[in-house]
Amino acid sequence: MLSIDIETIRKNAMAACAEQFERIDTICLHNTEKVLQAYKDAQISSYQFAGTSGYGYSDMGREKLDEVFARVFKAEKAIVRPHFVSGTHALATVLLALLQKDDLMMSLIGAPYDTMQGVIGYAHETPHSLKEKGVYYDEVPLKDNAYDLEGIREAVQQKQPKLVLIQRSRGYSTRASLKISDIRTIIQTVKAVSPQTICFVDNCYGEFAAEEEPIEAGADIIAGSLIKNPGGGIAPTGGYIAGKEELVHAAVDYLTAPGLGDELGSYAAGYRLFFQGFFMAPHVTAQAIKGAIFAAAVFSQMGFKVSPQPDEARYDLIQTIYLENETNMCLFCQGIQSYSPVDAHVTPIPDDMPGYADKIIMAAGDFVQGSSIELSADGPIREPYMIYLQGGIVFEHNVLAILSAAKYISDHAKGDA
Repeated sequence: MLSIDIETIRKNAMAACAEQFERIDTICLHNTEKVLQAYKDAQISSYQFAGTSGYGYSDMGREKLDEVFARVFKAEKAIVRPHFVSGTHALATVLLALLQKDDLMMSLIGAPYDTMQGVIGYAHETPHSLKEKGVYYDEVPLKDNAYDLEGIREAVQQKQPKLVLIQRSRGYSTRASLKISDIRTIIQTVKAVSPQTICFVDNCYGEFAAEEEPIEAGADIIAGSLIKNPGGGIAPTGGYIAGKEELVHAAVDYLTAPGLGDELGSYAAGYRLFFQGFFMAPHVTAQAIKGAIFAAAVFSQMGFKVSPQPDEARYDLIQTIYLENETNMCLFCQGIQSYSPVDAHVTPIPDDMPGYADKIIMAAGDFVQGSSIELSADGPIREPYMIYLQGGIVFEHNVLAILSAAKYISDHAKGDA
């Protein structure tokens, strides 16, 4: 690892990022226009921001929020609810609603994200999991650390699963995140050999990173979190499900109760933050992706392996940095935490977290607890000692925090020399 001059490395990194930033700005402009058109077509007005109580019958804010998400994601129907506690909750709701005893679910991109493994129940025993419900599970392993299209074709053709899961983001793995063209190719392959199979895309971290969304690539249903991209760093909680009408209806029946569906559900605090956050989402997502590119440029100059590379196209928020050992992971997180707007005085340490097999180190100074669209860094303490950097609603904050992390590691290396 090179000893660094912070100002020099900042200037070099910014110069290396210029072409990528122009590409991100073009995507942001397209997506902002798409959101604005959806708000215009839905005739959004301030009176729809008001909250409701009790059953929430005829809740105009809830109905209009569903409508704008459906319009932007090109879905027949969407449900957007503060009642989802996380992206995993929204994803689990879809799976538990659509899969019954003796159905087969198949993950097409290797093992899914750690918390989803708990929902499925096959990697480790989990009460009330899909496994306990009698749902079978299979997965198509990665080939050369990428999705195996021929393996997917053979597995789906042979086993005819009820539902396939396509995880857009890499999660805690080293594979590349999926492009929209990848998702389109995978879904076309599935539908060619098993037309009735439901194609379900975990859209977390990917919204507004491209000019299209997975439903436009053929997905039957998608789900994600409002404290990631589509909440714009403003939504205080929640998640969404969007896709074919009958599938979304099944999911919302599971969320509320059969026969009640999306007709009920109040939120006394009101919906302004959700509407405002979704409006801000293309810009905020672009800010976060620029931060990820800048981090790649900085740490590649320092001699660390990074993925994606600074000049690679981006398809989600996540930047991985191979930090080689536990000490560097801790120093990196300490540097990020020290430049957080909240809890900058706190020192991150590895610890156990629900849903994860290994100890996790995490830096996060969020206004919304656990918000992955705000700048955070985390990773499991295991080989290859990768940190996963994501989020950042203000690019300048990303720059300062990333340079702080670089300096923490560099200063420690000097001290050891």
